[in-house]
Parts: sequence; structure tokens; C-alpha cells
Amino acid sequence: MKYSIIIPVYNRPDELEELLESLTTQTSTEAFEVIVVEDGSQKPCKDVAERYADRLDVRYFVKENSGPGPSRNYGVERAQGDYVLILDSDCVLPERWLEAVEEALRTHPTDAFGGPDRAHASFTPVQKAISYSMTSFLTTGGIRGGKARMDKFYPRSFNMGVRRDIYLKLGGFSHMRFGEDIDFSYRLVEAGYTTQLIDDAWVWHKRRTDFDKFFRQVFNSGIARIHLSKRHPGTLKAVHLLPTLFTIGTILLLAAAATLRLSTFSTQPTALLWTIPLIPILAFISIVFVDASIRNRSLVIGFLGVEASFVQLFGYGLGFLKAWWQRCVGKRGEFAAYEKNFYD
Repeated sequence: MKYSIIIPVYNRPDELEELLESLTTQTSTEAFEVIVVEDGSQKPCKDVAERYADRLDVRYFVKENSGPGPSRNYGVERAQGDYVLILDSDCVLPERWLEAVEEALRTHPTDAFGGPDRAHASFTPVQKAISYSMTSFLTTGGIRGGKARMDKFYPRSFNMGVRRDIYLKLGGFSHMRFGEDIDFSYRLVEAGYTTQLIDDAWVWHKRRTDFDKFFRQVFNSGIARIHLSKRHPGTLKAVHLLPTLFTIGTILLLAAAATLRLSTFSTQPTALLWTIPLIPILAFISIVFVDASIRNRSLVIGFLGVEASFVQLFGYGLGFLKAWWQRCVGKRGEFAAYEKNFYD
């Protein structure tokens, strides 16, 4: 058996069913097993896994809640494949996903790999807007994967593959609650193993269903970036600072506009001077709106894309600043925010 697909699940039986259904339609003829790890859910998915037992080689395990990293490790320890393919339970696979992985490994063998993500037509407008902000070059610099990247590609856990012997040799994922997949990818590269982005092995990846949950996600990602820089010195790049610079710059521009507005009067020639600091912000809003509208062919998603972009950049930037202050200035250890309800 060449592939073992590892799926940690927490309170997502409906989404797991969609993922398992998409696995039944794969065009690849290569044998694979599916290992579902229930991570202490209050909404178990055992019946979902059992319904696919006649169409997939699926095994179902239950463990106490410990977060996604240890749950993936639990599954890999019980896997039999040469490669372990890590998927988030909120992903859906196109028919050629596994075939694309096989073709890439046959022509360009590597120790680890990953693929990008896309928004499905059935996603809600908010999910599409969040997907846009997470994949757009304007907001992430392309570092999540795709052909236009400003940084070296590191596989992410929503769509990742690793040789099982290497996974076990490295000890799998750490107990970091957030950023654990980047930590693992850093350790892969630092140990001298090779990685590649497989553009054609993309997945439909569902996003948070509202902007409040999305803010919590990216806030924790900002915190995790400081933790990662402590664990892996030298990995903090200029692109990682952009959300923080955007956050600080936007706040300063708004403060400048407010100050100028209070110091001028409508009858003076300089009455509109206060609008000058708003020009960069309005320019960014306009560019994002046009780009999101064109890419999604929807003005509604264009508007929501602007909101999602600000939530992402401010959430990440504020989390980054909080962690920088507490870890770099206050010398505090690793921590996370919104830990208890992040996976709800």
C-alpha cells in the first residue's frame, strides 16, 4: 500500500462525509487507506466512517482531545502506507487529486509535498471572500502556495504529503496548538529533506463561516509566527511582517486623518486636507475590491473580500504584535488565544 490518508476530525461529521465521498471518486488506481482520528469530539463521526467501509479502506479511531498535531501523529503511527497524506476534514477533493500527486512524484520525487487550495462554487459568499483573502497575493504575498510566491514553499497541513519513515523519524507534529504544520515543514527542510508544491493537487478548502471565527484564526496565526521565529531562528522574513506593517500603517493614517479633521474647518481652503491620509487606504480597498470581484465574478464577494482582507491583515498583525510584546519584550513562553473554542 503506497498511500495512507490521515484525517483528524473535531465536531465535523457532515464535512467528513463530503471528504470521504470525494475520495470514492478518485481517478487514481493506486491503493490507499483512510485513517480517521476522532479528536475528542462531542459530535462523533463513527457512523459516517462506517457508511463508507464498503467503498473505502477506512479505519476509525477515537482519542482524547489534544489538537490536530497529536491527532495526526496518532493516525500516522497506525498507518501502513509509504506516504502519509494529511488532509483537514473541511477539504473536498477533485477527482484527479491523487492522480496529480502520483504524476508529480513519478516525474519529480521528493520527500514531502503539498498543494494549494481553492473555493468551491457551493461555498457561501463569506467563505469565498475568506478564501480570496487567504490566497490572494495582495494579502498573503502568495506564501500559502501557488505559482506567484514570495517565499519558499512549505507544505501546509490541510493538503500535505510526507514519506512515512521521515515523518516518524522527525517525531511528527509538535504540540504547538497553532502553526504546528509550518513548524513541521521547517524541521523537514532543516533536516535536509526536499519539498515541492504540486500545483495540480489542489483541494477545495472550506473556510470559517463568519468573520469573527476568521479573526480568531488569523490572530492565532500571528501569535504562532513569533513562536516559530523563536523555534527556528532566521525564518522570519519580510513577507511575514507585512500584515503588522499594514495594521500599524492603517492605524496611523486613520489617526492622522482624525487629527487633521479636528484641526480644520469647512470654510477654510484646507478643509479637505484631512482626506489625504485616507488615500492609501482607499487605494488598497479599490484594488482588493476590483481583484476580488473579477476573480469571483461577483460584486458581492468583491465587497466581502475587502472586509475579509482587513480582518485577516488586522487579525494577524495584532496577534503578531501581542506575541512580540509578550515573548520578545516580556520574555514570556509560548501561548495561544481563543484556544478553547477555536475548533468549534
